[in-house]
Amino acid sequence: MEQLNEQKLIEACLLAGKILMKSGAETYRVEDTMMRMAAACGFNESQSFVTPTGIIFSLEGSDPSQFVRISERGTDLERIAKVNHISRGMAEGKLNTDEAYLALKELENANLSFPIWMQIAAAAIASGSFLIMFKGIWADYIPALLVGGIGFSTFLIVHFQAKVKFFAEFSASFVIGLLGLLAVNYDLGQQLDLIVIASVMPLVPGLLITNAIRDLMAGHFVSGLSKGAEAFLTALAIGAGVAVVYSLWI
Repeated sequence: MEQLNEQKLIEACLLAGKILMKSGAETYRVEDTMMRMAAACGFNESQSFVTPTGIIFSLEGSDPSQFVRISERGTDLERIAKVNHISRGMAEGKLNTDEAYLALKELENANLSFPIWMQIAAAAIASGSFLIMFKGIWADYIPALLVGGIGFSTFLIVHFQAKVKFFAEFSASFVIGLLGLLAVNYDLGQQLDLIVIASVMPLVPGLLITNAIRDLMAGHFVSGLSKGAEAFLTALAIGAGVAVVYSLWI
């Protein structure tokens, strides 16, 4: 029975870490959450090694370490908050291992994403708002709103079809650059640079850059460098998409 409980605890800790990593949490937060969950069950010397693509975890004096693969990563702060709430419940004695595992399993299968139309609308409004924040003129607000919304829609469609994030970001920025040029050439917009810059802002990996820096500062160099490389590739894809349009048009 004791061995069965240890196995369930390992599965719960790995599931919590998996959800956190897939939702865009920092590496040190993942390791701290898993170790706190183990400590709540009396295992104060658990060991964990977390990278953006996998998690290794073992309990004190237990069988060999277990590994879980991370194949997809995104941003879901609500899911991170819910995992933290479950781990606190274990630390405070409000949840046992079985209850925590069931809650985590339910959370993993839950669909917490906003509807696609709402994501596109938010990206469009954010693009227009960034234009004003960058001291653009109000006459370019609607063009930036439309270009940003269509560009983000392109990103979602291409990413769903191709499953390659780099190509999706490149395609979205290409469409944004093309639509921005068309809007200015047909006198629907005036400041091309601000329209394009504001429209690509929803694609910028802000959280990824922040997490890369925080992981490096916390001493997680493998995770920090890999996240930094991913952010660099994203920025390269965005810049390359716009640059290709400019090079072909101008």
